[in-house]
Amino acid sequence: MRATIPALLAVLLAATLSGAGAAAPAAVAEGSCPPPGATAAYAHKVRAALYARHDVLGRRLLAKPGGPSYDRVRDVLAPLFYAAGGGGRKLTESGAYYLPFAYPFNVNGARLFALHVADGSEIVARRVGGPSVTVYVGPNGKERYGSCLRRLDTATLANGYLPILDTSYTDVTGVKYQQESFVGRAFGTISLSYVHIHVDATSATRDTQVRLVPTPGTLAHQGNQLLSHGSTRLVWSGDAEVDHSAVTFDIPAGTEGDVYYGIPSRSTDGRPLQVGEQAYDAARTVVGNFWQKRLDAGTTFDVPDEQVGNAEQALLVQELLLTWRYSAGNSYEELSYAEAADVARVMAEYGQDDVAQTILRFALKRLPQRYTNWRAGSLLVAHADLYRLSRNRTFLNRETPRLAQLVQAIGRQVDESKTGLLPPEAYSSDIARSVYALHGQATVWQGLVSLGRVWSITGHPQLAARSRKVAARLRHGLLHAITRSARRLHDGSVFVPAALLDGQRPFPNLALSRQGTYWNLVMPYALASGLLPAHGRIAHGMLRYLLGHGGRLLGLVRAGAGRLYGQYPPRPTSGIDQVYGVNVARFLADADQPDQLDLSLYGMLGAAMTPNTFVAGESASVTPLHGRLYRTMYQPPNGGANAAFLENLRLLLVHETRGPADAPRGLELAFATPRAWLTDGQTIEVDRAPTSFGPVSFTLTRDGSTISGTLVLPRSPRPATVRLRLRLPSGQHLRAVRVNGRPVRAGRAGTIDLSRRTGHVTLRAVVG
Repeated sequence: MRATIPALLAVLLAATLSGAGAAAPAAVAEGSCPPPGATAAYAHKVRAALYARHDVLGRRLLAKPGGPSYDRVRDVLAPLFYAAGGGGRKLTESGAYYLPFAYPFNVNGARLFALHVADGSEIVARRVGGPSVTVYVGPNGKERYGSCLRRLDTATLANGYLPILDTSYTDVTGVKYQQESFVGRAFGTISLSYVHIHVDATSATRDTQVRLVPTPGTLAHQGNQLLSHGSTRLVWSGDAEVDHSAVTFDIPAGTEGDVYYGIPSRSTDGRPLQVGEQAYDAARTVVGNFWQKRLDAGTTFDVPDEQVGNAEQALLVQELLLTWRYSAGNSYEELSYAEAADVARVMAEYGQDDVAQTILRFALKRLPQRYTNWRAGSLLVAHADLYRLSRNRTFLNRETPRLAQLVQAIGRQVDESKTGLLPPEAYSSDIARSVYALHGQATVWQGLVSLGRVWSITGHPQLAARSRKVAARLRHGLLHAITRSARRLHDGSVFVPAALLDGQRPFPNLALSRQGTYWNLVMPYALASGLLPAHGRIAHGMLRYLLGHGGRLLGLVRAGAGRLYGQYPPRPTSGIDQVYGVNVARFLADADQPDQLDLSLYGMLGAAMTPNTFVAGESASVTPLHGRLYRTMYQPPNGGANAAFLENLRLLLVHETRGPADAPRGLELAFATPRAWLTDGQTIEVDRAPTSFGPVSFTLTRDGSTISGTLVLPRSPRPATVRLRLRLPSGQHLRAVRVNGRPVRAGRAGTIDLSRRTGHVTLRAVVG
């Protein structure tokens, strides 16, 4: 359902939870339309939440009947709309974010992106600052499409998730425009942005125009094309007035009209391109079928929340386009090793093995140029995960010589160490100070034990033995250093510095200092590694510290976000950085924190991504920036942030437990689903989810007071434990449960033990 931006403002004004709202619009002259501003009440509520150590906004949502939901979260903060790059400079001319569209030719992802700006005003070829075409409308063709946010509807995607952008805009005279755009192929090899604008001037008293302005420079006019040095820059269909620097379409008052045009993503040979209605419709059908087929080839998580399902599919499309790229169309279009390894692991979990292989092959090839032990460990973990989930021995064997080199290099360093630790390395890519980095070294340990186990079952006994030996010594050194560095605080929480043995003191509020921010970003790598048992004393204390010392906001990872706020930031300078939520989610699942996982899922959907188009940046503002109501992202889109949502969703439905030395042990199914997903009439379905034990499928359907389920559980290797949880709405309980026709007892939390069962299993539960 399309929601207008003014409608979203109305929701914000009505929200008593956070005091969100826009200043009442003042009377303005025709054509003047200032962007919505944040009210003092909204700014005050946001600042109070940021100064708090606990996630006060998230706690309020968890306390509501039914818990968090998309609608409830989006009532709390204003929507994301603006995009910024280095120095806080806007990425596009209008400041609105863009969607990177492409039609990839193989599993390496896209090489040529077209940046479709979400307010419908512009399409930029390849990357920010590249050749573009801007749309102007109105009686004189001088009003930039989308320039008045109060008259712009929220952008949407076709079918809710396909990479086909829909926008609607009303100009100052009341003429309505609907625009749709996507990237397809022309002549089989040319990436072409197809655009259709429908103009409804039936109520207009004056003729209106649609004016297309390419930049830069004056272009040659040939037929229905504008060319630069013989290459097509703009092609259109139908009658238009051309003056070498603009193409103008006239729509008479009292009528409707359609404008079709195209913008190549790269140089062409000047051959005439077809972009009229017939060509447009044909290309749109091909593009829709292409992406749907690609999505259907992977794992399916079908949940009773349309917004969650649309986000899942849209983010998978983004990941298929980005592959190893951290972002697209800006200076972040590069390989970021630890984050790329996380994306590869998530894509393997969604059955997209070919994409995971592409990412890992590229990252491993590039690693020697920018080697760190942390990056090496991340790639060891990801290769082990890919084999566990895909059983692709051919790919593993092909990569093993280079992986063995990494293990040998790590082993030499550990052998030479007097403490059992790896040598100090840079804290992170942004902090050059050399430290004994717990996050990096824990990741290396995880990679050694995980890949060592994989090698032991794939015919590499010597490599397996070497990995185990190095891992054992590193673990001993790490646990000793953690014991020496940890501090138990008066509130019962435990602080362990990311820089071991460095004397770092606890942070009262993590996100209000640069060092605290980076602890909050990197520590989840250690927490998710399995080095510290999730239910153990230290890990439990660290979870309390994370939750009680400013680590989260609406279930999202907090950060300073200084790059967004510039030289003179408002106080507090705090935002969110959900890229690193992927490992928070893994730890929360290990620690069995279903409510926090639910909060994170809806926090991402309602506060860390753009409404209906599901674009996220590396970080995002929370405190109003420059007095504007709508919030700003840094260098969107972001593959790591996408992976965080996808991982969180999977963990609600399928979670693997681990035994000693990080060994896969069992399965927890539907352990953290939002309670609303098992209300009357709802169905949860998982189809072909890869696990260490083989694919898992299950369906849970509620009809009245009865929940019916079918499960297909793996046979070999058989997990030691399999448990299913039925999380019911508050106040409801399981009265009786039958598995394969026989009564079984359910635990207090609705947990049903299915251990020792394999193959096809049926379930029937009665709710009271």
